[in-house]
Amino acid sequence: MKIVVTGSLAFDYIMDFPGYFKDFMLSDKAHIISVSFLVDSMRKLRGGVAGNIAYNLALLGERPLIVGAAGHDFGAYREWLEEQGVDTSGIAIIEHEFTSSCFINTDQANNQIVAFYAGAMGHDHHNSLLNRGLTADDLVLISPTNPDAMRRFALECQQMGVPYIFDPGKQTPRLDPDLLAVGLQGARVLISNDYEFGMMAKCLGISEDELIARAPITVVTRGVDGSQIYVDGQLAAQIPVAPVSEVRDPTGAGDAYLAGIAFGLARGLPLEVTGRIAALCAAYAIEERGCQEHRFTLNQFASRYRAAFGHDLPLDVFSLREAA
Repeated sequence: MKIVVTGSLAFDYIMDFPGYFKDFMLSDKAHIISVSFLVDSMRKLRGGVAGNIAYNLALLGERPLIVGAAGHDFGAYREWLEEQGVDTSGIAIIEHEFTSSCFINTDQANNQIVAFYAGAMGHDHHNSLLNRGLTADDLVLISPTNPDAMRRFALECQQMGVPYIFDPGKQTPRLDPDLLAVGLQGARVLISNDYEFGMMAKCLGISEDELIARAPITVVTRGVDGSQIYVDGQLAAQIPVAPVSEVRDPTGAGDAYLAGIAFGLARGLPLEVTGRIAALCAAYAIEERGCQEHRFTLNQFASRYRAAFGHDLPLDVFSLREAA
């Protein structure tokens, strides 16, 4: 089975401001804001939904293919992904654009001022899943990127009869009812957090229960309350969170979780196991600052899975992949 990951590729610029934004905001001059913040530190980290998901799949022993768009500054990031075991042959380089960039400035109260530059991501709709040899035995992840690209990928999967996971994620507020309907029409799996799920239901003018029943498998994540997996609208598995040693950065946890879901489905694992693999992937991500800074071996993952959930993860699932 080939796993194809679509979605954004980006650099995250993480900055820390040693004060409080509110101390520099004048309410009577809010219409003419002009303020600069001197930050203590800045880190440039690899990110983007597609990059994060693919990285976690590679840790699990897969060699996922990314189909996306990046800029002329993507060279070192591309080489690093290849070193981790990710197939980057589906990434189009837009020579006159920068790779998408997210600039995040956080103050001492964890308030954030964020600027996002789409850059090369704006060209993602020119990419295609056709002529990549995909069949009904493969799996595509449709994750947040240019909305036109998300529509195109969904329609192409439907045309080819390729199963896909529909993950609107952070693009949910930008998606119109028609695009959501297109994405849901052929999705094997719908996945979202509970807040985004509510936004989707409101956008479509239906109840959350009706939305849950729209896909054969629906996964709703609920933060510290774990997640729920539904089959044909009925609750099939209640998934607990995996214990973490320290919550350092929740950014990227959802992408790691999705990688675990994709891995379990690709290996044909029971939903109860698939959900717990996803929860443990998310735990690893939470314990490090940055979305691709955590690491684990398959033996370490299996050992921690046993400690977290009280039963063994079948190692033959990994060894089958290693033997291939």
